[in-house]
Amino acid sequence: MNGGQKRMKIERLLAITMMLLSQRRVSATVLAEKFEVSLRTIYRDMETINGAGIPIVSYTGADGGYEIMEQFRIERQLVTFEDLQSILVALKGVQSSLDDQEMETLLTKIKALVKRADQYQMEETGDTLLFDTNLWHGGGISDKSILTTLRQAARNRTVASFLYTNTTGEAEQRSVEPIGLAWKGYAWYLYTYCRLREDYRTFRISRMSDLRIHIETFMDRGVTLAELDARWGNQETGPGVNLVLRFQPRVRVQVEEAFGLQHVQVQEDGTLLVRVTYPDNHWLYGMLLGYGPNLHIVEPAFVAERVKKFAEQVVKVYEGI
Repeated sequence: MNGGQKRMKIERLLAITMMLLSQRRVSATVLAEKFEVSLRTIYRDMETINGAGIPIVSYTGADGGYEIMEQFRIERQLVTFEDLQSILVALKGVQSSLDDQEMETLLTKIKALVKRADQYQMEETGDTLLFDTNLWHGGGISDKSILTTLRQAARNRTVASFLYTNTTGEAEQRSVEPIGLAWKGYAWYLYTYCRLREDYRTFRISRMSDLRIHIETFMDRGVTLAELDARWGNQETGPGVNLVLRFQPRVRVQVEEAFGLQHVQVQEDGTLLVRVTYPDNHWLYGMLLGYGPNLHIVEPAFVAERVKKFAEQVVKVYEGI
């Protein structure tokens, strides 16, 4: 057996052990199909795992299979059962969006840290918290594999290129050095060093097309994903603008949800006064227009004027109807 075969066997033995720790009972047939090996190989693997000090119990019959003895578990003294539940919920949420095989493997490993009795409790009570990053319509990303592809490119430091369409509908070819992915509010973004602009840029992934990952690699420029995230509000989002907005009482629920209670002041006449700072971009004006006659823009005047012009353009579209 060469080095590569030994490594594959070790990885398979570890994966089998994690599977047995995270599930009640697994048959030899299921294991053989999952790891694409023969039943004889699975039998030998069980002997190897048992010989390594992990107590494997074999059951025969229709519900037969392999289990690890209830008393055996990987120590998890640093985290509680509730901690592990929260970790699993978060990972499931991310997995629903990324569709990443590595994330699925991590979920299996985390489940292995839960005692068998606690696993029964989790199954009986069910989840009391759901974290899902998926939007109702997929956030504009039809193929989730693009997230895994870009994440792998960032990890391997390989150059990526794509056609990018901005908010005004203009398309431009970009060649970038991927640094990492970020989920921002309601969409996935790619943080990069853009070779065209010769500076760091963020790109909304749903606006990419014709993605290609190249053989060419790049050197680390010494800027981390966290440092780039601190720059949020860059060229892709626009400079910040201080807003003073007055809303009608009928949209109070929507306003409190959108801006947060800390930014909402209820006036004597029942209207809602909101003071916030948002990027000056197309998203801002679309959001403001969405409130229609329920919103009066108090400040700044140039934002009110732009919203007025956009509204007039909308009216023209429907003239003659």
